[in-house]
Amino acid sequence: MRITVLDSLAATREILDAPAADRPALIRRMRSPMDGMYPFNPGGPDQLAMHEETFGFPVEGADEQLRAGLGELEEARVRERVEAGIHQAARALTAADPGLVLPGELTVLVTLGDPTDNHFMEEIQGLSAFGGIPGFIELTLWPNRVVCDRIKAIAAHEFHHNVRYGQGGIVWDPMAVALGEQIVAEGLADAFARELHGRRGYTHFAVPCPGDDAAAAKVISGMEITGMWNFTPWVLGDASARRFGAAPVGLPTGAGYAAGNRIVDAYLERCGTTAAASVHTDWRVVAEAGVAALDVTNRFGE
Repeated sequence: MRITVLDSLAATREILDAPAADRPALIRRMRSPMDGMYPFNPGGPDQLAMHEETFGFPVEGADEQLRAGLGELEEARVRERVEAGIHQAARALTAADPGLVLPGELTVLVTLGDPTDNHFMEEIQGLSAFGGIPGFIELTLWPNRVVCDRIKAIAAHEFHHNVRYGQGGIVWDPMAVALGEQIVAEGLADAFARELHGRRGYTHFAVPCPGDDAAAAKVISGMEITGMWNFTPWVLGDASARRFGAAPVGLPTGAGYAAGNRIVDAYLERCGTTAAASVHTDWRVVAEAGVAALDVTNRFGE
């Protein structure tokens, strides 16, 4: 597997040094290697719009804060640690299943996040990431202490997704996919990251805690919902739903991740397996065993 972690931090410095009028074109150029993520989009997506929608740094304003954040990402050696984290994750997955097919090529974009966006900075605490399209991973980061500490774990989480939906894995049909697939996928990816990195593997805005049975039960009650456009409030919570124009369902931020962790942990313990070995396991297999072992109401399948 060939891994290319784009030198996007150097590109960001070039963008911040440029006049504001030139920055949109430079952002599009920085993101152009990610055009292949969207083969179904004739002519490719508007990469400036993608940058803005994924909490990328503002085109103008906050330059001093952006330069400071960029320096912190560079000092944290994010590019090198992302690549090392993916290599480590690949070794763990192939050790669990020597016949597993990894992406032939993987392109990774690390983007400096928007420190002026309260939702990004407070609700999701400086992290927006996507690894669900084989061959590509996007990480939008703000270098707070927790994010910098979790770089390799974040990379491992997203790589687990990349392999889950890759060759021989789960087929994600946006129209027909069930919420349970994403809930289980997030739980498996976090569990895999924890197998490699301990508690750093938890998605930090969604760590399960005692007393969240009501939220977990609510998530479990919705696992048969289909159509990925319905998932935001169930996975990320009401604040993200409001941000992206969806209807809230009464869940806190990260509720789907937290429930997924609990379901997956119960499944792994009950079945004596690992998240690495379960990268291609059907979500229903995980949910039926995991939910049955949890002491919450609204049990899946009942």
